[in-house]
This record gives sequence, structure tokens and C-alpha cells, in this order.
Amino acid sequence: MNRLTRFSKASYYALAACLLFLLTGWMFLARLGIQNDEALFANGIFKPYAVASVLRIGHSRLPLMLMSYLGTLKSWIYRPVFQLFGTGVHAMRAPMLLAGVASVWLFYLLLRRVAGKRAAIIGCALLASDSLYLLTVCFDWGPVALQHLLTIAGMLLLVRFYQERTLGSLAGGCFLLGLVMWDKALAVWILGGLGVAALTVMPRQILRLFTLRRVAVAVLSFALGALPLIIYNATHQFVTFRGNTSWDTSDIAGKARLLRGTAEGSALFGWLNLEDWQTPQPHAPSGAIESASAKISAVAGHTRHSLLFYAFLLALLLTPLARGNALRAILFALVTMIVAWAQMAITANAGGSVHHAILIWPLPQMVIAIAFASASRRFGSVGIPAVAAVLLVMMISGLLVTNEYFALIVRNGGSQNWTDAIFRLSDYLRGTGSNNIFCVDWGMLDSLRLLSRGKLPLRVGMDPIGKRELTDADREYLDRIISSPGNLFLNHTKDFEFFTGVNDKLVKFAAAAGYQRELLTTISDSNGRPVYEVYRFVRPLSTSAL
Repeated sequence: MNRLTRFSKASYYALAACLLFLLTGWMFLARLGIQNDEALFANGIFKPYAVASVLRIGHSRLPLMLMSYLGTLKSWIYRPVFQLFGTGVHAMRAPMLLAGVASVWLFYLLLRRVAGKRAAIIGCALLASDSLYLLTVCFDWGPVALQHLLTIAGMLLLVRFYQERTLGSLAGGCFLLGLVMWDKALAVWILGGLGVAALTVMPRQILRLFTLRRVAVAVLSFALGALPLIIYNATHQFVTFRGNTSWDTSDIAGKARLLRGTAEGSALFGWLNLEDWQTPQPHAPSGAIESASAKISAVAGHTRHSLLFYAFLLALLLTPLARGNALRAILFALVTMIVAWAQMAITANAGGSVHHAILIWPLPQMVIAIAFASASRRFGSVGIPAVAAVLLVMMISGLLVTNEYFALIVRNGGSQNWTDAIFRLSDYLRGTGSNNIFCVDWGMLDSLRLLSRGKLPLRVGMDPIGKRELTDADREYLDRIISSPGNLFLNHTKDFEFFTGVNDKLVKFAAAAGYQRELLTTISDSNGRPVYEVYRFVRPLSTSAL
């Protein structure tokens, strides 16, 4: 009975952490517009599919890969979700937030098996209050939410196999890690780290597990989970690995700074939200929650850095106090982190963004939790109050950073990536009855495809005008699309433009062909900033009269 009571008490703390994560995340769900990469998975749901690979089964076509390294697992999950709940922001973001909640709970279970209940409570509390873990999961433009969930679940099952020798746990863990690879092949970073850590930190324990049957179960289960990725590469000359493995060591220092910024929670300020100097018409807080957030932000001095980075450094100093399985678990997490980040650091066009760095999570929390729990046991009766006080301070620091993001988003709105003007643009375009809608900039097509459930006739408008030199075929194509009165064109205003000059180049081409740009409307965000322009090409009246 006492054992059951203690278990229930520890689980209660973990459930409280999960509830904290859910409630803080829920406040953000409808606060920003839909970012283009956040909506990318909808390309595997709404026809015509904009995907890298489909599997033909009779007359049906099953999307397998969105890109050479990005699978359609999320598309498969969301197809019934959208059928039931539509394509609003809550239907899109709530499932990934719930996946994040599940990952916090599974992390608790993992740490409890590896290092005991004290470390498990510390770890899940730290993860639940980590601002960038919350935001990257909630908005999931990486995508990262399923990566975290499946990786933690796979690790939990493999630890269970190690402890109990259950073949089902081995099969389930390897299957989930295979799914991780299909979901996003960049999972090879963390999986490679796990493999190196297992062979370096506990080689004898791992080798004792090897039998022909277990190896066969592990390989077949992993292959089953990664089967769509395997099929794609078998029919496309292994393009996933050939096309995404170029090396570049020129920005290792910058990637290291980004990793620290991710740990401190500061790395998304100014990218997720706009700053005060960019917002001439800020929103005043409305309602009790927004008002409380603004007051907390002011009283706390507009906190933009948590204490996680310093806690991690302290955990390294405390590591010698750990013994046995706790020490091995810390070393295992550290080796995994080092190997995973080293791959990011030397991979071209990777590792320099938060959605890459965050893939290492929750390993930093694992190191901190086990080191702090081990140290607390060395201080006798004062150990628990001391570590509880430290944990509370760290959680508050993380939540203050989260609150600062919320306060800034309420006041200033989203950045060019996250503008809420996308909703107004989608509503406007539904009533135009246009033949084709050409997006002459990045950052809107996939968002509009999702919001319209694939019903808008969207086209890429940067091809071929974005080329350095146009061929005769390119010119003929451009002449055809600008001359049709039923075609509309979208671009960002100068302050929100991604690919500068492409739209101007199209307008100049049309002018040389005798057409002028006719602005139909300008779409502003909720702060009154002009974000989108909708226009068409017409011949001037004087030219028509001639």
C-alpha cells in the first residue's frame, strides 16, 4: 500500500507537469497565423498532391514522401482529423500539443525506469516549463512534435526490453524508431547518437543482449516502421542520403550560439513575433489572462533568458556525485547529445535553426534531472527541499520566458512568417472565382492550400520569373499567364517580402509586354500592417484603344 501511495504521489506531480504544458500551450494555439512550413504536411492530404513520392495501389495513390527527407506520417494522421474538425488553427495545432503532453509523460516514465522517481519528477517538470520545447511542438513547423514523441516512446520501450527482456518491447521500440526515420530522416542524428552512446557507455551490457532472433526482430521491426522511406529510396537511387549529406564546417560557432539560445529560450524572439519598434499600432491587453501576462512581463523585466543553460553547466559539475546506473545514464545522454549535435554542426544547411537544435531535447533535461537527483541524495534530509527550491526557480525562469513570448505576440502580433493576415487573405480569395492564383513569393502557398482544403487554384508564381535568364519557353509561359484576365497574383508588401525583387521582375516583364499591374486589394494583419497584395495584369486603356 505504501509503495502504491508513493507511486501515485510521484505520478501526480508528473501529471501536474503535463497539465501545465497543456494549459500554457493552449493559450498560444490561435495566437499566430499559419506558417508555410507548418502547413507543409497538408500537401499530402489535399489534391493535387504536392509530394515527392506516391505509391500507386490500383486506381488509388498513397502519398509516401513530402520531400526527400520528410515523410507523410503527419499527413496520414491528420486526414481523419481534418475530416472531423475542419482545417482551423485549433484542429491543426491541438493534436501536436497533445503529442507534446504525451511526450512529457513518457519522459517521466523513461526517467523513472532509468534513474528513479526523483529524477523523473525533476526532468518532466523542466521539460514542461521549457519555452522553446513548448513553442516548437505547438506550432510544429520543424516538424518536431512527432519526432519527440516517437523517439521518447521508442527509448522507453527499449529500456523496458533491456530491463525485462520482453521481445514485444524490443519490436515496439524499434518500430517506433523506424517511424521516426520515415517522419523525418534527420532523426538519423539522434538515432546515430543513441547507437554510439550504447556501444561506448555500456558495450558489454548491450552485447550480452545479442541473439540472432533479437537482431532479426529489431531489424525487421525498424524496417517495417521505416518502410515508406525504404520504398522511396529503393526506387529513387537512395536520394534521401545522397541529396542531404553535404558537409560544411564554416558556421560551427554560429550553430553553437544557436544551441545556447535554444537552451536559454531566447532564440525565437523577433522571428516568431514582431518587436515593439516594428509595431506602430500595438494591441492593448484584453481580458484577465492578457492583462496578467503584460503585468508579469513588466514586473519580471521582460525576461528573455531561462536558467536551463546554467543548470546544465551545474549538472556537469555535479555528475561525479552520481554512481552506478545514474552515472551511466548521464554519460549515455551526454554522448548522444554530442554525437547528434556534431552531425548537425557539420551538415550543410542544417543545425542553424531552432527546429534542428530542439531535436536534441529532452536530453539536456535528462542530464540535469539525474545529476540534481543524485546530488540531492548526498545532502541527507535537506536534499529534497534544496532540489525542490532549485527546480522551482528554474521552472519559473522558463515560464517567464514563455510569458514574454505570449505578451509580445498579444501586443505586436506575428512576424512575416507567422502573420495572421493569412486568414483574411484566404477568406478574400475564396470569393474571387479566379482561374489561377499565382503566389509570387514564398510563405503563402502551403498555408492557403491548408486553409482552403485544397479548393483554391494555387500555383507557384516564382517560376520561371525567378530565373537569372529566361528561355523562349519561359517567356511564352509568362505571356500566357499575365494575359489571362482570370488569373490573380499574390505578393508580400515590401516590409514582409521573402524573395526581394522577384515580384518587381514580373511586373517589369509584364510592362514590357504591354500590361500593367492593377492592384485589387491590400490585406493587413490585425495590427494594421499591410502584408499581402492581390493584383492582376491588364492592358492600359490607351493601348487597347489603339
